[in-house]
Amino acid sequence: MELKFITSNDKEWQKAIEYIQNCPWKAGKSLASKMINNYFNDWQRVLIVLKDNNIIAFCTFTKEDCIKNVNYRPFIGYIYVDEKYRGYRLSKKMIDKAIDYASSLGFIAVYIVSDHVNLYEKYGFKICDYKENRHGKIEKIYQKKI
Repeated sequence: MELKFITSNDKEWQKAIEYIQNCPWKAGKSLASKMINNYFNDWQRVLIVLKDNNIIAFCTFTKEDCIKNVNYRPFIGYIYVDEKYRGYRLSKKMIDKAIDYASSLGFIAVYIVSDHVNLYEKYGFKICDYKENRHGKIEKIYQKKI
């Protein structure tokens, strides 16, 4: 299994767009659209997990998430694991890789926006804020200091 950060310059970019766009998770289409429209620049990345050259999981590492006007970054978002590979702690592996990348860029914390209960706490995240997302729903913002 390989965890790999990609940008639009990588050979896996188009393959990732196709996988993400066609995954059963409705947010996949939103992420694929961002990828097609060159949303990812500077240090922002998409992280993919490959098994036998097939994408089985992904997440993003970005300046912002679905919450606007916050004074902190970076965000780990769009965390998705293919149903066949759930239970193997791939989310944790992706989060750990994103944290390593954040640390290499000089960040001292990472953030995740989520409405999941007791998921990110087990990875050391703590709720640091509650904010309204662009759809009017209140979301929890988790922080993990690194």
